[in-house]
Amino acid sequence: MSIETAGLGSVAIVIAMALVTLATRWGGVFVMSYVPISYRVKQFINAMSGSVLVALITPMAVAGDNGARLALLTSAIMMLVVKKPLPAIAAGVLAAALFRQL
Repeated sequence: MSIETAGLGSVAIVIAMALVTLATRWGGVFVMSYVPISYRVKQFINAMSGSVLVALITPMAVAGDNGARLALLTSAIMMLVVKKPLPAIAAGVLAAALFRQL
């Protein structure tokens, strides 16, 4: 199966991805409404965002170029300094952009 990516094909892909994202988010809320929120569940939820970030960044560090490695290093250092993921990610993106521009 293939979808033409010109014209309405790309719109169909975006709509399909939006529907899948919406279904997984609503499905997660629905499933978690039946799970009692204990201390262990809170720990799991808090650790999930970091593990997803690591799962996304690790392949770039292994197979990426020096810009990707600089972004990873910058993000790691910023995370240790400010202890907030959003500024760390922004600093990593900025470092990669500056490295590739220069």
